[in-house]
Amino acid sequence: MNFLFFNTIRKRVITIRTTRYLLRRGFATHPTMDSIKVHNSLKPGGPVPFVPIEKGKVSWYACGPTVYDQSHLGHARNYVSTDIIRRILMHYFGFNVKFVMNFTDVDDKIIIKARRQRLLDLEKQKNYTDAEILELGKAAFRAYAENNLPKLLEGEGELDVNNYIPRRDAAYGHVLAGGTLTGEGKPGDAEAKLKMHISNMTAAVIAINGNQVFKGADEILLPYLDSLYKETIDTSDQSIFTDLTRFMEGEFTNDMDALNVLRPDVVTRVTEYVPQIAKFVEKIVEKGFAYEAEGSVYFDIAAFEKAGNTYAKLRPESRNDKALQEEGEGSLSKSLGGKRGAGDFALWKKSKPGEPYWPSKWGNGRPGWHIECSVMASDVLGPRMDLHSGGIDLAFPHHDNELAQSEAYFCEHGHEHTWVNYFLHMGHLSISGSKMSKSLKNFQTIKDALASTYTARSMRIVFLLGRWNDGVEISPDMRTQADNWEITVNNFFTNVKSLLAEANGTTTAINDGVKALSISDDKPREDLRADLEQAKKEVEEALINSFDTPAVLRAIGEVIRKANIHINAHKDDTDLPALEAIARWITKIVGILGLDANAKPPYEGIGWVSAAAAANLDPSTAVQPYKEVYKTFYSEVQALDLPASETITNLYSQLPDPEFDSLVNAGTRDPEQLALPYLRAVARLRDELRRLAPTTSPETKKSILALSDRVRNYDLSNLGVYLDDRTDQPSLIKFIPAAELIAQREEKAAKEAEKARAKEEARRAREKAEEEKWEKAKLAPEDMFKGDERYGEWDAEGIPTKMKDGSEVPKSQLKKLKKDWERQKKAHGEYQAKFGGGKA
Repeated sequence: MNFLFFNTIRKRVITIRTTRYLLRRGFATHPTMDSIKVHNSLKPGGPVPFVPIEKGKVSWYACGPTVYDQSHLGHARNYVSTDIIRRILMHYFGFNVKFVMNFTDVDDKIIIKARRQRLLDLEKQKNYTDAEILELGKAAFRAYAENNLPKLLEGEGELDVNNYIPRRDAAYGHVLAGGTLTGEGKPGDAEAKLKMHISNMTAAVIAINGNQVFKGADEILLPYLDSLYKETIDTSDQSIFTDLTRFMEGEFTNDMDALNVLRPDVVTRVTEYVPQIAKFVEKIVEKGFAYEAEGSVYFDIAAFEKAGNTYAKLRPESRNDKALQEEGEGSLSKSLGGKRGAGDFALWKKSKPGEPYWPSKWGNGRPGWHIECSVMASDVLGPRMDLHSGGIDLAFPHHDNELAQSEAYFCEHGHEHTWVNYFLHMGHLSISGSKMSKSLKNFQTIKDALASTYTARSMRIVFLLGRWNDGVEISPDMRTQADNWEITVNNFFTNVKSLLAEANGTTTAINDGVKALSISDDKPREDLRADLEQAKKEVEEALINSFDTPAVLRAIGEVIRKANIHINAHKDDTDLPALEAIARWITKIVGILGLDANAKPPYEGIGWVSAAAAANLDPSTAVQPYKEVYKTFYSEVQALDLPASETITNLYSQLPDPEFDSLVNAGTRDPEQLALPYLRAVARLRDELRRLAPTTSPETKKSILALSDRVRNYDLSNLGVYLDDRTDQPSLIKFIPAAELIAQREEKAAKEAEKARAKEEARRAREKAEEEKWEKAKLAPEDMFKGDERYGEWDAEGIPTKMKDGSEVPKSQLKKLKKDWERQKKAHGEYQAKFGGGKA
């Protein structure tokens, strides 16, 4: 039997035994499914037992985005954290999850954004003179200040672009300097909003002064034009709104794909549900829990509570918060009247000119914000669901109003109805103490973040480091912690795979590995195996405890730390089967957490799945780059003038193609595994070359070392392969992302270039100093003071005796002059000795 047979048998045995082992450890039988506890916003306090309506199944509705602008890191925090919980329920505990998410594509913010942009586009098409455009900008400037920064209007005279800066600094300088509006506490949303308005005004001043009103003053022009012309927009053609929402929905979906967020099982859109929404509202009115007023329909909180129901279950302390109520109603609803109670909220809004509309029994109108989710969630999931989720900012009034109107719709005979069993609210992402939000314009878009400061994995790790229901303020320390954890896992995967690749080269190691992986539950666990069992226990306890991902990451980091200690302490007797088991388990957990965008359940294998592996390329195509390196390297080695070597002769005869063919026939499709036969051939020949190098001629040695360095630092690095050279041991084959290796190479080259530059500068400085030294030494000491106009007489040696005015040279000065003369005499003597009296 040859190596390939043992390799195939080993892999099959490992797969069978590992599968059985994992079955016993809970990945498939889910013995802890009934032990999960979760933080439920409906029951404040600690986690409560999670008992789904139907065992083994979870119905879940998540509030999706209002699609009027680009998504930012605050959205990433919400949807990535939601995705993590969803994946844990599905892929760790084995639940069948039905996940529904909506797109809010009818909303006050959408209407305003789309309408204002249309009005600005129309305004730019008008035949204005430069003077008229300037007056338009100044009028918008004053209107913006009046509506948003009223303190700017205080003082003598009218506010204009010339006195804006001093008035701004006088009125709001303390806030711009980091203070608060009240002078107490820390800056928050109010201060962030104020700074946004000031930023808009400052940009407008620059634009107006530069006669660039239409290019730099959009933020003040948009609301001004809306105030003038909003009622002139023909909204019978709703494309003005749907063009925006469809585009932004696509942008959001692309962002979520880039973040490796699983797509919903069902997607709903408000515009596709308007008739159902109107019917839903009709029934609530019929049951006496809502009333029509001036063409709009409002939920009657008093009637709802009088019937024995509870309002504001999630945030009872916020039920009278006027600011939150107004925000929930939307900025276009301030003029709607007829409410019976101050807290009553709109189920159906009468459409005003310039707003989209749909027919209803109350006239043309549009859905209120909160009713949308009630109707869509109930249509897909029925009158009761297990989970409802969203950002914490939605708790009141949005989710509390959802609960009230849905329970009003479904309740019977005065009995309170349970519409949602568990509410999950994701914590805020903050920046400088303020919630990151579109309305405050204090956000970084997901696209910008992924293009500059994050990868999808590093961002997810940052969120995993915090509890999903806690607020997160990203700090440099948190970023460093996340980066270090990722590096630790990367290095562990790389090292274990390289050790296994090395061990796979001998039949003995393969047979020993198969025996060692025959793990029995009755056999005591020792050393690394006990460490692995402890890590599994800690992870399971963490996931049961309301999906405590920080504890999961700590457990993974700790078992890697212990494994690394073992590797360093047992170089000659490494427990490879245990290391492999740890690596496979970590691979499964990071896959479940969504950290590997290329991996698919059940997350088998070791380490991150490469893009090439995920692409499922034809084996010959996948291995071609490695094969080319092998062929080129062998050809170049054969051209070297090498001493006779039986080892090299044997290596020439051991072609890697048969091993590759056997891997393909066995069903292997992982490019890394397919490449190993060629990489081992290159590594072994390179090792032998480096061993022979000292015994060859200087010219051959130089060629060997240059070829050895090139194949490692360029040929293989460009393919994502690193050969880790070890003293008196074969080099280890490590798969590391090519971009990372190339970056390391370029960084090293840059450092070497900088070192060479500094060395060259030092050499030039030394040469210059030397040149200046001899130039100075060339002057005879008798002449060194002759040109100094301070003196009038000199002695025979050229030392000054009198000052220009005829007075004696002061003794202290004369003493210094003599010392300088002696030094010059010595230097001049050295000059004459070196240059023989000639010129330097």
